[in-house]
Amino acid sequence: MINFNSNLIPKDTSIFGNKNRAFSYGDGVFETLKVYNSKIVFFEEHYFRLMASMRILRMEIPENFTLEYVENEILKTVKSNELLDFARIRMTVFRNDGGLYTPLTNNVSYVIEVEKLNDKTQDYYEVELFKDFYVNSSFLSTLKTTNKILNVVASIFASENDYHSCLLINEKKNLVEASQGNIFLIFGNELVTPPTTDGCIKGIVRNKIIELLKKKLNFTVVERTISPFELQKADELFITNSIIDIQQVNKYRKKIFETVITSEIREIVKESYS
Repeated sequence: MINFNSNLIPKDTSIFGNKNRAFSYGDGVFETLKVYNSKIVFFEEHYFRLMASMRILRMEIPENFTLEYVENEILKTVKSNELLDFARIRMTVFRNDGGLYTPLTNNVSYVIEVEKLNDKTQDYYEVELFKDFYVNSSFLSTLKTTNKILNVVASIFASENDYHSCLLINEKKNLVEASQGNIFLIFGNELVTPPTTDGCIKGIVRNKIIELLKKKLNFTVVERTISPFELQKADELFITNSIIDIQQVNKYRKKIFETVITSEIREIVKESYS
């Protein structure tokens, strides 16, 4: 079952017409969330990011879109699919039909989709730099909009060349993120991640790692611009998103990364679920 504007309907039900603005203009935002043991992981952070994104894009936030309402709608959908133990959720909010570039209304609709999730990262992971197109280092790039064509093309490039993922750069040729999440480089006990001013997504797990590790005396967390040349100097490299939490990277070109600190950080993040 999927949830369309609070109505639970079969997954194969047609709910979008040819005037759908998310389809026609990428006029939508989304959140990808994880349910673990009947609880939505980091739900408040996801909720407030969604509300902030809607405000930035001048969408009309419905009066009933409270934190409690959105949480209940998600859990209602998960329960209807009998996936309360472990599930991946995508909630997409889009402006209602009408208009061309200028919409006829700023009112919104939403759809919640759920699928079973396996709690497993890949044991071996290799990445490559994607240089065909660039992330624009603007504020809009930090939002999770439904316009993700760069990530799609980069993922196809990775698949065609037997990589697991690609690292994306901005127009200044600096590292921004991976095609499916934020990135961290480890130099000794220093963790370095690109700042959002370079164009990376304001990732929930990214922010959680920064918050948690700033309280750990044996870690130093730095947000700064990163050159691709620094990949060869890093001890470890990992990717973060709300589904996998942390995926270690084992290889970039001839560079083989360690994974010791990455594994430690993964456990710190998982302990913060409760």
